[in-house]
Amino acid sequence: MTKTLKNQTYQGERILYGLHDAYLDGIVFGHGESPLKETHNLRLNQPIFQWKYPLWYAENINIDQAIFEDMSRSGIWYTKKITVTNSALQAPKLFRHSSQIKLDHVHFSNALETMWTCQDIEISNSQINGDYFGKDSQNIKLDHVSLIGNYAFDGAKNIEVHNSTFMSKDNFWNCENVTIYDSILNGEYLAWNTKNLTLVNCFIESDQGLNYIDHLTMRNCRLIKTDLAFEYVKHLDAEVVSKIDSVKNPLSGRLSAPAIGQLIMDPAKIDPSKTKIDCPEIEKTFTKSDLNQKPVEGELNEI
Repeated sequence: MTKTLKNQTYQGERILYGLHDAYLDGIVFGHGESPLKETHNLRLNQPIFQWKYPLWYAENINIDQAIFEDMSRSGIWYTKKITVTNSALQAPKLFRHSSQIKLDHVHFSNALETMWTCQDIEISNSQINGDYFGKDSQNIKLDHVSLIGNYAFDGAKNIEVHNSTFMSKDNFWNCENVTIYDSILNGEYLAWNTKNLTLVNCFIESDQGLNYIDHLTMRNCRLIKTDLAFEYVKHLDAEVVSKIDSVKNPLSGRLSAPAIGQLIMDPAKIDPSKTKIDCPEIEKTFTKSDLNQKPVEGELNEI
């Protein structure tokens, strides 16, 4: 039998500890830690969470039109099977060590250190603002997500993205198995040290982006204002449909582009024969080491 709680305010530590099989409508959780700890089978409509740790060790939770205020930080940890829709999430560090997470039409205004070490995540039609989102999480699907914040998804695995926008420095570092479709990626040092990255129909702007990658596939992508790309990338398979400002020392594979401003292939660092460059217009090609700095005209040996 489902218990109903409606239009009430609760305060105090663990005030509804262990509650189960309940419908909560218009509930305000005021001062007091862990109000819904160890709960399960709850449906919440228009709740307001004002204090710390509201949902720890919970299971099968459905939340709609919620507000998580700033002090409800570290709010959803060690929780399984939770859905949050149409909600405003102000608190940082909100999700950790949780699984089977579905978010739709949510706004993270401060997602600092949020969604760490989580699994089986689906986020759609949502906005995320904050640094270090998604660290060390796995099995992630994003659709129509806008993310603003640096160091997103560091160390994450098995990520699929559609129709999304990222304004993020050091995004997708140290990842495995990332596929991104029809998206915009803006921010320097994109995807360093990642393995198995696929980009399809993407618009990319990144200072020294796409370096140190093992197996990088690109199809119908534009690289605008992107320099020193593909450094030490192995198993490169890239079809770029815009001019690339500069390319530096890919280790192996193939690259197709209509134009390259500067191509740096330093035989002291790599074997140039291991990378096939298919490009009808290469403005300048350099072979002498640039001492790990951006090329300056006249300092390198031009062919």
